[in-house]
Amino acid sequence: MSFPDLQSFIRLLEERGELLRVSTPVSRELEITEIADRLVKKGGPAVLFENVVGSPFPLAIGLLGTAERVALSLGLPDLDALAVRVRDLIDLSGAKGVGGMLSQLPKLRDAMNLPPRRVKKAVSQEVVWTGDQVDLNRLPILKCWPLDGGPFVTLPLVITKDPETNERNMGMYRMQVMGPKETGMHWQRHKTGARHLEKARRLGKRLEVAVALGGDPALIYAATAPLPPIPGLDEFALAGFLRGQRYPLVKGITVDLDVPANAEFILEGYIDPQEEWKTEGPFGDHTGFYTLPELYPRFHVTAITMRRNPVYPATIVGRPPMEDAYLIEASERLFLPAAQLILPEITDYHMPPAGVAHNLVVTSIKKRFPGEAYKTANGLFGLGQMMFAKVIVVVDDGVPVNNFGEVWREVARRAVPGRDTLTTRGPMDALDHSSRGWSYGGKLIIDATAKLAEELGSGVGSREGQNEGQGGGEALFVPHASADLPTFEGVLAQRQTADGYWYVALDKTRSGQAQELAAAFAANAAASGVRHLLICDEQTDVHNEQDVWWTILNNIDPERDVAVYGDLLAWDGARKLPEEGFVRPWPPKIVMDKSVMDRIEARWHVYGLPERWR
Repeated sequence: MSFPDLQSFIRLLEERGELLRVSTPVSRELEITEIADRLVKKGGPAVLFENVVGSPFPLAIGLLGTAERVALSLGLPDLDALAVRVRDLIDLSGAKGVGGMLSQLPKLRDAMNLPPRRVKKAVSQEVVWTGDQVDLNRLPILKCWPLDGGPFVTLPLVITKDPETNERNMGMYRMQVMGPKETGMHWQRHKTGARHLEKARRLGKRLEVAVALGGDPALIYAATAPLPPIPGLDEFALAGFLRGQRYPLVKGITVDLDVPANAEFILEGYIDPQEEWKTEGPFGDHTGFYTLPELYPRFHVTAITMRRNPVYPATIVGRPPMEDAYLIEASERLFLPAAQLILPEITDYHMPPAGVAHNLVVTSIKKRFPGEAYKTANGLFGLGQMMFAKVIVVVDDGVPVNNFGEVWREVARRAVPGRDTLTTRGPMDALDHSSRGWSYGGKLIIDATAKLAEELGSGVGSREGQNEGQGGGEALFVPHASADLPTFEGVLAQRQTADGYWYVALDKTRSGQAQELAAAFAANAAASGVRHLLICDEQTDVHNEQDVWWTILNNIDPERDVAVYGDLLAWDGARKLPEEGFVRPWPPKIVMDKSVMDRIEARWHVYGLPERWR
């Protein structure tokens, strides 16, 4: 089932009881965020806010806020079916003879849906604003979090064209509203849009830009997908494949760009590469921390086109789990078959929400020879945006990669600190605030597979394929928690788990404090039943496993902050200080204003929202 546009998907969600309408006036500044955040974290429904203060347009949020809704939006029974469909498309084995060729006809139909089609008229251009009519403030653009630098467009489909090759690109980059006709354009150094702008600068010309808001759900997802650089394969082609129909495009009104014919709004304009960049941010980002102010290009809006009765689509990002976690899960399924073509030992992989995409990747393999876990992890580091991965954990086939607790139990049982851990370096996400340098830092591989004899240091292994994939007689670690835990300067709370982990919340006030704590705790008798010491900041709830790991994975550069102390692997996720050589500003965690939380709590019933989602 494909959807002709976003509003048809909204109608279906409402029919299925998965969308609420709120007609009571609500503020676009923080209030919608607080409502949407509560709903998405409880797996609640999407919301259509029909009366956003200061705007004539309704706002829809949380449309893709569960894995089930993402699958529904792509016409699938579940997200695993996406991998099946892709695997079938790329598997051309057996296509021999007339019968074999006929068996490939469904694949040919799928392939024919890849190229988009041009149309002459489009609903996305039923209403056109130009000149003095252009006013971004009339759209219900959200200020999401208290410290945000202003309102941000959070679900934009940003379209550019390579000035030299004319190849299209569409990506999702946040846009801070800086005036009625101007926004920032958050093109990080690794993004395709940034490369297009640099080419325009060298050629001495402006870069035309179009921003679609809406379109059908397949297009929204496609804009987030990390597509490989294959000529002719762009996000419109991916959307066509996903929806089973060629994607309809129309030429822009004031730009020479193809834009989605079925969008709710289109913002048209340009970026002048010769123009001075402008400070953008802060922004409460998908990491759960604020991205601090930086200079970014300025997007000038020359026209806004729209449907006659458009709906403004939005999302929020922040502390996981958020809506983006389910888009990430869809990308996992979409690219699993391609990863397996290159690394056939992989049986599955997962990027848990606590890792906010790049910070943690868990992969399972059918192990055949010593060192294969490291071979797989290094291979993953070389696959497109997987280059940003910070920690890769490799487990045996059969370990459920999406079972967070089971994965870390396997790590404690099978991965000996030092022997089965390896640090390296490489590119990092530009939003990573803890890396040694901007967009460059350390990485960690953990081999939690059953060990072969060679990996245990015996020097005697199987030959001629004998006993391949069998353990080499390793003694598995048996964890236990201690009730008698030591004290240390700045420790606010701590606990040990029954599966081998020691969580500590540290109020760090001086240089080297975390390292001294790690050495002292490793030497204490209480360390005998654990393998991992996780040192977090003072805001971390040590009784919340997800909060602990989210903090750790955000706050470490593995080469600098993960080290062996005795038999412990210590993860230093405390705040880094200038006295320790960390010169970049350390961002705050995202926290909603208590006054806003209290106001929404008091007005929950006024908005007509069900009590169970409160």
